[in-house]
Amino acid sequence: MAHHEHHTPEHTEDVVESIVPLMPIVLPVAGGVLMFLLAFIAVFMA
Repeated sequence: MAHHEHHTPEHTEDVVESIVPLMPIVLPVAGGVLMFLLAFIAVFMA
């Protein structure tokens, strides 16, 4: 009872660290989609 084994993995995968390499692709694509949607709304409302 005195000796407790801690089962911790040697390398825990961080969600933020897995997304960071994709940022140069994700941000421009998301920006383009956002600009397209805003322009579509502006033309549709005019």
